[in-house]
Amino acid sequence: MSRRSHLGNCHRGKKRSCSRSTRAELQFPVSRVDRLLRERQGSLRLSSETPVFLTAVLEYLTANILDLAGQEAGINHRVRISPEHVQRALMNNENLRRLFQPSAFSQAAASPPLPKK
Repeated sequence: MSRRSHLGNCHRGKKRSCSRSTRAELQFPVSRVDRLLRERQGSLRLSSETPVFLTAVLEYLTANILDLAGQEAGINHRVRISPEHVQRALMNNENLRRLFQPSAFSQAAASPPLPKK
């Protein structure tokens, strides 16, 4: 699919508003990720590409997990994906299992944000 046909009414020549998700050809909301990043205490300065990149990573991971969970549901002769299918897909994939194990993140990341001064 070409970029022009995918963007639809989002042309540079017109004065129409175009979301950052549409410009980046993503399904997940870039503006919401940007807002959530800026609300955190530790991220005072952000590049304009940071929320776009993080949104793309989140969308990629979600698509892979849902694809594997759909395969698990198909193996069990089911049409709908249940939480058990997602859990089984995460446990059967070595990379995703290492990513989502409880010790994958540091203890400092789990601490609450610092109070405002």
